[in-house]
Amino acid sequence: MQPTLEQETLDSINPATGDSVGSVPITPVGDITAMVTRAREAQKAWAALGLKERAERLRPAADALIQAAEGELGELITREMGKPIREARGEILSCGKSLSGELDEIIEALEPETLEDKRTTSHVYHDPFGVCVAISPWNFPVAMPHSLVIPALMAGNSVILKPSEETPLSGDRYASILSAALPDGVLQVVHGADAQGKALVQADIDLIAFTGSRGAGKHILGSAAGGLKRVILELGGKDPLVVLKDADLEAAAKFATANGFRNAGQVCVSTERVYVDESVATEFEEILARYTGDAVMGNGFDDETRVGPMVNSRQRDHVLAQVDSAIKAGARVVAGGANHPEGFVRPTVLAGVDHDMDIMREETFGPVICVQTFATDDEAVTLANDTPFGLGAAVYGAEDHALAVARRLDAGMIGVNKSCGGASGSPWVGAKQSGYGYHSSRDGHRQFAQARVVSVPKS
Repeated sequence: MQPTLEQETLDSINPATGDSVGSVPITPVGDITAMVTRAREAQKAWAALGLKERAERLRPAADALIQAAEGELGELITREMGKPIREARGEILSCGKSLSGELDEIIEALEPETLEDKRTTSHVYHDPFGVCVAISPWNFPVAMPHSLVIPALMAGNSVILKPSEETPLSGDRYASILSAALPDGVLQVVHGADAQGKALVQADIDLIAFTGSRGAGKHILGSAAGGLKRVILELGGKDPLVVLKDADLEAAAKFATANGFRNAGQVCVSTERVYVDESVATEFEEILARYTGDAVMGNGFDDETRVGPMVNSRQRDHVLAQVDSAIKAGARVVAGGANHPEGFVRPTVLAGVDHDMDIMREETFGPVICVQTFATDDEAVTLANDTPFGLGAAVYGAEDHALAVARRLDAGMIGVNKSCGGASGSPWVGAKQSGYGYHSSRDGHRQFAQARVVSVPKS
């Protein structure tokens, strides 16, 4: 969906059927300056409420999100971007059920601190920046804006949210749930594509929180440099899985296919590259093929569906081009690889790949798993780290062995015999070109606030 300047509405299309889901008005670029002015005025009173009062204003959204999950919002996500309905509802339920605890965590992170030495008492405050622009992607159209908007609001900022042009209705509905308890102007929504995003970044704002592609992140960082605006970027990934010779191959293959095909592979921490010890590679590929055969593809409203459609034809074309190029270059098809229905990419496993292939270098963002063998742990680490990306990773093997390999990987989050997600309170953080700042945890929440130190002499 690429709206032109002549279009007055942004049309949302169901990727599984091609039917129209609905539309929203495109925000004229010329309106953005006035929206920023409104946000700046609203921010003053919002910040003056104080941390705990802001939390109380936001708490009712928890129940509202839980109710919306089983209602129209869950179905809307499936219609707009195709993911299975139970995953769409689960996404919203997770946001609703965790909200109260997250608010308490943010309060604890942003409460003032007092530091003392023999001569000085210092009070460290965590104050709002002012106006935050939050630009969120389409693959998790509630969870992604939620991860940006909530900490920004709690820090006392006003927020202008630009949801993805692929899922504008879901983003709009999410914002309306939060706005029910917020003063006017504290949370506003801009709809559009590149023109609106660029105008927001260039506007007189103070903080930019973005989740999306590495290329877009580089552009935002460059555009923000002139005004030295604060920037928080969660960017793409090309996550590796290292399967050691002492791994539970069933568990490793089950994880690879579950994590590689979830949301049709349209996940920033999707398993895209698998490096397997050559001594167990044949057996591992056979197990991968079996699990891939169980990944039912279809409309997200069908109960048996595990893999939905690509979000749009451009994304599907990108994935298929990578697959076709790899096969022509010598990759071997273990599963899938052909006969892709319109709108879909059949879950695919390729073996015999190498780092000369585009599919092993650039983000795929589709239900494709690539398998390459290694002879030694050193080779596995070298291959896994041979990428500009560094979001998540996983290692499967005997625990001490896997831990030793995991500590050598250049990723922000590494799972040992599990996914990369950490315990409650852990940061969601990328390394290298997969992140610039991060989310969650005490330090993540503090990145949405300005640290300010006020010091007095001791008498």
